[in-house]
Amino acid sequence: MQFAILWPTFALVALIALVWFWLVLARMGHIRRNPPRAEDFASGESALRYFQPVEMPSNNFSNLFEMPVLFFALVPLLMLTHQASHIQVTLAWIYVALRALHSFIHVVVRKVPLRATVYWVSCGVLIAMWAGFFADIWSAAAHVEAVMANLSV
Repeated sequence: MQFAILWPTFALVALIALVWFWLVLARMGHIRRNPPRAEDFASGESALRYFQPVEMPSNNFSNLFEMPVLFFALVPLLMLTHQASHIQVTLAWIYVALRALHSFIHVVVRKVPLRATVYWVSCGVLIAMWAGFFADIWSAAAHVEAVMANLSV
């Protein structure tokens, strides 16, 4: 069961790769259609202005390195402590599905209220994963302490 948590992790990595690929294609197409001038890259601000028409994949790519960092930090902890239960794996799949939906809404649909709702729900799922991990570790630590106390009697 411990390795089952890796499948949603691979799926999230694939999503990040897909958004990156989309970003590269969008920027390359923009450069081809609108050849840049030296002043377009004279500063970070001017480069942002130049790429503004194709900014959504870039914004989403950056967003995939915010909250998902906590997911990527949790996965090895779940594996190392043998806490990657069916519940954690299910929550991981829900989290990844919500992140994929968020990316689609962010880049294609572009409806901020809908995107925000999906984002907050995904954050809630991730927080639930961390809370479950905390509770499992707390319980395991209490059990070990109880066993140790009985052994020292």
